[in-house]
Amino acid sequence: MNRPMMHLVDPQTGESNPADIRRVFDSQEATAIAWRESTIAERIARLKKLREAMMARRDDFYTAFQKDYRKPSSEVEATEFMPVLDEIRHAIGSLKKWAQPKRVWPTMATALTQSWIEVQPRGRVLIVAPWNFPLNLCFGPLVSALAAGNTVILKPSEMTPAVSTVMAEVIASIFAPNEVALFEGALPTSQVLLELPFDHIFFTGSPAVGKVVMAAAAKHLTSVTLELGGKSPVIVDETADLKLAAETLMWGKLANCGQTCVAPDHVFVHASVKDRFVQACRAVIAERYGNTPDAQRSSPHFARIINQRHTQRIAGLLSDAQSRGAKVLLGGEVDLAQCYIAPTLLEQVPAEASIMSEEIFGPVLPIITYSNVDEVVREINANPKPLALYVFSTNKARTRRLIGQTSSGGVAINHCVLHFAHGNLPFGGVNNSGIGSAHGEFGFKAFSHERAVLKSGPVLMAKLFFPPYTGFKQKIIRWTVDSLKLPSLF
Repeated sequence: MNRPMMHLVDPQTGESNPADIRRVFDSQEATAIAWRESTIAERIARLKKLREAMMARRDDFYTAFQKDYRKPSSEVEATEFMPVLDEIRHAIGSLKKWAQPKRVWPTMATALTQSWIEVQPRGRVLIVAPWNFPLNLCFGPLVSALAAGNTVILKPSEMTPAVSTVMAEVIASIFAPNEVALFEGALPTSQVLLELPFDHIFFTGSPAVGKVVMAAAAKHLTSVTLELGGKSPVIVDETADLKLAAETLMWGKLANCGQTCVAPDHVFVHASVKDRFVQACRAVIAERYGNTPDAQRSSPHFARIINQRHTQRIAGLLSDAQSRGAKVLLGGEVDLAQCYIAPTLLEQVPAEASIMSEEIFGPVLPIITYSNVDEVVREINANPKPLALYVFSTNKARTRRLIGQTSSGGVAINHCVLHFAHGNLPFGGVNNSGIGSAHGEFGFKAFSHERAVLKSGPVLMAKLFFPPYTGFKQKIIRWTVDSLKLPSLF
């Protein structure tokens, strides 16, 4: 085993050394082959080491998140630590079941054979994580990859350097580079990594960058899991519990300052309840962050936008909407120097405003009034498939119809965001919002190859299909083909 080490970043460029990357990638090949036969106990031991090392740096992570974008420690616990620790707990308790071979019945054409499915680690895998939940979205997939028995190279975002440094120290303290390694850097480091023939790439980020990752993977026919994003819509109908809707949506929208891939992006509200819904949202924001602009700005419970560039982007969306006639119902304050955008509610946003076509990824919520829910369905279906759809209604038939008539990665009814934390549900997108699934057994499978195994029985029935094709064999083959029209026997 190689000695654990930290991978140094060039202070001039901020990038990892390409030679180091290639050397570590090459060194993981032998480990990946050896880990194909790793035991459940060995994999669980790795997960426990990760958990212990991560928890030992708890306070350091608090400090790092505060430094990178003033994320409250309670949100660090709830949205960074909790999901990763739950993944570890789930994997430790379920790994034996997930990894055991699964017997399957023979089909008509394979009668008298035995068959089963074995899961093997894919091998050397790359995990590219984003900046919005840097610990959760880096170590969460890492748990699945280790549970499946893979070696891993991690590439966190350069936009959260303090958190990335702590993660790098955690990894280096428990894994040798030929097992798990973390490389810091920006685009040049990512490009070097994407040139390598990994066995699987797990990427979380925007659809635009996801296309670049997929194109790079295609050069090596590398399989991919792409966790992307999109404009996740909300429907609040006239039967909804408005207090529940406001409480839940203001949490889902404003946690992490709106920088969440499954955050509610915009809300369609029935005209008959729109004013009451807005009032309920106002009350929730005032209760949680303060009832004046100054109080909200100084609230310790509200994070900041990751950097000035992204703050300027969101401010530009807000300004463009207002110039086209949108009305600010609440908030609207921007402090570029402090990367601050107030919790903001908009109405009367025209369809041509950029905020209605670009993923907001910030604490600005357009509220769109509707009278006919069929128009809402047409609007949703006219746009790329989102990562999530949220329906607030007590009308079960309508809710079922809305789910059936739309397409999204996931759905939450009278809730939002929480499906991400459900380890027994597949988390992922569809088309523009992603490819493949993560979490729990679905994450384990993402990093595994399901290998088909067939064993011949005592009588080799396939001999009946071997040449030379006598008249008798022709009759047997024809009879077999005709029998496939019958109902399944197995």
